[in-house]
Amino acid sequence: MFLLNLLQEHGQAASQQVGEHATSAAQHGAEAASHGHGEHIPIIVEKLNDVLGPAVFNLQAQIMPPIYKVFSFLFGPHWPGEGLTYEQYRAAGYLPIPTHIVMFLLVVFVAVVVLTILRGKLSTENPNTRQQTFEVGVEALRGFLSDLVGPRGMEHFPVVATFGILILLSNLMGMLPDMVAPTANFNMTLALAITSFLYYNWIGIRENGLLGHLRHFAGPVWWLAFLMFPIEIISNLARILSLSMRLFGNIFGEEQVSGAIAGMVQWGVPILLMPLALLTFVLQTFVFIVLSMVYLGEVSHHADEHHAASQSEGHGHAAAAH
Repeated sequence: MFLLNLLQEHGQAASQQVGEHATSAAQHGAEAASHGHGEHIPIIVEKLNDVLGPAVFNLQAQIMPPIYKVFSFLFGPHWPGEGLTYEQYRAAGYLPIPTHIVMFLLVVFVAVVVLTILRGKLSTENPNTRQQTFEVGVEALRGFLSDLVGPRGMEHFPVVATFGILILLSNLMGMLPDMVAPTANFNMTLALAITSFLYYNWIGIRENGLLGHLRHFAGPVWWLAFLMFPIEIISNLARILSLSMRLFGNIFGEEQVSGAIAGMVQWGVPILLMPLALLTFVLQTFVFIVLSMVYLGEVSHHADEHHAASQSEGHGHAAAAH
């Protein structure tokens, strides 16, 4: 975002008006576009929508209206593109392939390419500085998994490491010219939070069984279960909002503040603020993966403690028999 404001101001918004015979959805889209005036759309997003946009729009026109009708309490009664052509949809300020989706796909592509190259250059005899730095990060993550999740923490290393790499690269994407951080969009951070939520609950069900996982929410005191169970369920659901809002708020806020400063003082000051932005990006990545590991530790430790209690009880019976 800093370099973006230094190099160019590439903002555009649709100013074309839909005719008198356009549907109410078109009017709503034009209103949304006016509210989004000046929103930056990277060139790569525009070009990708020019190439793939019509096909994606035709697919959305078939599947989105029924979804909006079912979930009208969330999205509204009508899909914004309903009754519009592709040209009208674009003129109303909408993109069939949103900016955050394009940016995140680019992050995934970069991550796969970079990790493939690094893996091909790994050496056990003569590790270079790049490999040693990479190994420090891997060992640190292993240590956190061992401490926060337990003896079986390494089973979750691929998922946690994937979270860390994708979130960090997504945050850093906003520092490149003509790019936008996908994590500055709430839809993306919400998807990441839901993924983490579903994963650790699935692990809890897999290791403890459905009843065992639900019993974990009831707490250790059986006569308080009727009170603890709804509290724990609400608390766990609130983690989705906590994970998503924390990441989104910090990244979006940083981009807005740095963009405003760069707009007022385009030389010197934005560059001085870049280390602070880098610290924010790394810290928010760290917070997300640590909290995900803590949640995994809660459901994993339950299984380990139950297993340890069973073993202790078995040893007690054996000693009593002797």
